[in-house]
Amino acid sequence: MSRQALFIHGTWLTPLIWSRFRRRFEACGYSCSAPAWPSLDTDLARQRSQPPRAVTRLGVAALLAHYEEHLRTFAHPPLLIGHDLGGLLVQLLLDRGLGSAGIAIAPPAQGGLEGLRDSGPWLLRRTLCRGVLHMSPQHFVRNMAQTLTPERQAAAYARHIVPAPARVFFDNALGIGSRVDFSNANRPPLLLIAAGADRTVRASTVAAAYRRHRGSTAVTTFKHFRGYSHWLIAEPGWETIADYCIEWAQDQLGRF
Repeated sequence: MSRQALFIHGTWLTPLIWSRFRRRFEACGYSCSAPAWPSLDTDLARQRSQPPRAVTRLGVAALLAHYEEHLRTFAHPPLLIGHDLGGLLVQLLLDRGLGSAGIAIAPPAQGGLEGLRDSGPWLLRRTLCRGVLHMSPQHFVRNMAQTLTPERQAAAYARHIVPAPARVFFDNALGIGSRVDFSNANRPPLLLIAAGADRTVRASTVAAAYRRHRGSTAVTTFKHFRGYSHWLIAEPGWETIADYCIEWAQDQLGRF
């Protein structure tokens, strides 16, 4: 029986961002799934020009419930892998005893001053955007994928970036639905990954989360990849990240 992996994308993105990771994991014997956020599985062009109204109501609690429901369809707990806000959702799901192990890649801070700093640039735009936020190509180039060439940046933006619900930024900044019990000794193993050149979620933010999780006796691992941006799961060299994740999971869950 193949081992299962569930991939969770972050804000501004769709499951398409996981295409390369999925192929890498599948080549190693994993059966993979990457469900979209609710209301975000429609045509990409339509998402950009006319986002579904339901998107404006998406908060952290709704996303968590969505993935909890999806996890009930698995015969055995899968490996959870999340990027950006998906990495925070992985921590929340593990805290609830869901998943066999979890990998959080460049996850934002959970509430507090760190969470406010990560979400701050977007908070004041909610009223103007009526609950949906749009990322400009300039912001993408400057803050998410500055390590790519201009040609790759343009292609990545056109292929992957979609509007994001403003509510998730508010929820996380205020700690609404995103509280993690960092002392939970019963949670499954967790790997936290930081990107050294990340301008969206600083490596120091991920390191701070690691220190908080160390208050638990549960297995917690921290890995810092230098030179990578927030786009580390899809930028050149992504294979190094994916292979480390696979090796870590094998160490925690046993070899096939």
